[in-house]
Amino acid sequence: MDAIEAASSPQYLSHSSCSQPRHFYVAVDRLQFKMETLIDLLGMAGRRSGLPMVVCCNSRDELDAVCSAVSNLPYISFVSLYSDLAEQERTLVLEKFRQATTKWNQNVNDQLGDDSEIENDKDKSHMIVVTDACLPLLASGESSVSARVLINYELPMKKEIYARRMASCLAADGIVINMVVGGEVVTLKSVEESSSLVIAEMPINICEIL
Repeated sequence: MDAIEAASSPQYLSHSSCSQPRHFYVAVDRLQFKMETLIDLLGMAGRRSGLPMVVCCNSRDELDAVCSAVSNLPYISFVSLYSDLAEQERTLVLEKFRQATTKWNQNVNDQLGDDSEIENDKDKSHMIVVTDACLPLLASGESSVSARVLINYELPMKKEIYARRMASCLAADGIVINMVVGGEVVTLKSVEESSSLVIAEMPINICEIL
């Protein structure tokens, strides 16, 4: 995982002792390495059978770029949510993902420590790629999709957006991974301080925190 500057943070690694979201960041040297770093992350996390993940982008262009980059990964089943998606399709996407998260929660004890290769479609990780404009609308009665992992491919500029992503996408004991390039460290620190969060460096082996 050459593109990632990461260090182990043992105090955050125990799954059994955590009952609230855990927050991590991955520092990327240069912008051109960012997509490569995401693929590296998914190359480890995505091989966890049935793992439900959400990747958040700030723009439709970045959403399209992410979808293109992950389209050939054989161990991930993904779908995107975008603003001109028909309401019926949107509802179907969210419902299928919620079913995937329910199945993950039912099987989590069996899956912990299981890093076996994906053998068929039903074993693939499930992922939604979404922009902020298309997050589940909690105010309209939609429920959170409760993903195990939320990846902020693009860091939100405001703590309110960070909080909305968590509320809309993340399970109560889920994991947030923030991808940070260069000057975004300042933005991350601002979100951390204003939201009273502790955002640690992600362990080299992401499977330790899943």
